[in-house]
Amino acid sequence: MTELTDSGTAFSDLLVEVFRLNGLLLGAGDELGRPAGLTSARWQVLGVIDHQPGTVADVARAMGLARQSVRQTAEALARDGLVSFAENPRHRRARLMVLTPRGRRALRDVERRQAEWANRITAGLDPATLRAATGTLRDLGQRLRTGSSGGGADPSDDGVDPPGDGVGPTDGAAGSSGDNVTGPVDRDL
Repeated sequence: MTELTDSGTAFSDLLVEVFRLNGLLLGAGDELGRPAGLTSARWQVLGVIDHQPGTVADVARAMGLARQSVRQTAEALARDGLVSFAENPRHRRARLMVLTPRGRRALRDVERRQAEWANRITAGLDPATLRAATGTLRDLGQRLRTGSSGGGADPSDDGVDPPGDGVGPTDGAAGSSGDNVTGPVDRDL
């Protein structure tokens, strides 16, 4: 068995804390989003397309998630009138997800609560320490994406959505809302 180096041990300890924090953040995100009718998964998807419309593949790539889980959440958002799908001038099958006015209101509502929550949670913490932690997590994410960790991105992912327009039914949608996006959070909760 390979022995962990000091860096490997520190990284392994960090992973355990990141996994714990991820669960706490998803729970907090669900609580913050509930009054606006959002789960953490829905909030994450809306947050990505708030900046510009994107395909399911674009959103999945930005969030570091599988397209199928993002697709299921996107379909639930469309059913609830929070997003719509528009033609994509760059690709005829991969339609663009666009925030609807209702989706934008829900996102702004949860962002307001998130700002209050973030200010409360971080009161008394050194911003420089938080920025350093953010930088370290970004560096580690980049190493994972480029494969220097032995893992990395799926080389078969060409960025094109599988057939379908992203609004039809899917098999195995999780839960009554179809939300099942879990994993890294690109946005602050």
